[in-house]
Amino acid sequence: MNENNLWLERWENREIGFNQEEVNAYLINYFQELNLAEKSTVFVPLCGKSIDISWLLAQGHAVVGVELSQIAVEELFQELGLKANISTLNELTVYQSKNLTLFVGDIFHLHADIIGKIDAVYDRAAMVALTKELRVKYSKHICQITHNAPQLLLCFEYDQALMNRTPYSVEEAEVQNHYGEHYTLQLLAREAIEGGFKGKLPASDVVWLLKSS
Repeated sequence: MNENNLWLERWENREIGFNQEEVNAYLINYFQELNLAEKSTVFVPLCGKSIDISWLLAQGHAVVGVELSQIAVEELFQELGLKANISTLNELTVYQSKNLTLFVGDIFHLHADIIGKIDAVYDRAAMVALTKELRVKYSKHICQITHNAPQLLLCFEYDQALMNRTPYSVEEAEVQNHYGEHYTLQLLAREAIEGGFKGKLPASDVVWLLKSS
């Protein structure tokens, strides 16, 4: 089974423990570090039906997202109480309302001329959801389609040998390898997760600010 089918199956089977019920505290605490103007456009890759999108919209920003699962996107619009205008664009299906545009499909089918101008990227669960090989392709693609827009990047750090599955550990050196050519990296937070993953695996939340260098 390829990675895409794996994620689609998890949504179909409701194996979505990664979906948070509360707005991410690091988003609330550090979003202002992006220093965005009013009514900016924030890109949320592999967005699922994240409640963080509701928070971003409430700040007055527009949100553009991409997600493999049509189930997730339809549920997000329902939970936000929004009616979507639905269209197709090449291999993608587009769900759109006033300030929210979500593309259903493979992120690698999304290109700069489709996505439009992006002022910032909020990556909470995208980088850590991908295998090491895919992270190389993904990071290059993000830089290309957003024209190196600043990022708030949330990662995990732990001993990958003890849990070789999502969410993956993404160490500082790897973040530097992926993004150091285009960005100045600033570590905003590195905090031990209370109880660790599954209550037993020591791990840390890590928050990076990436600004064009």
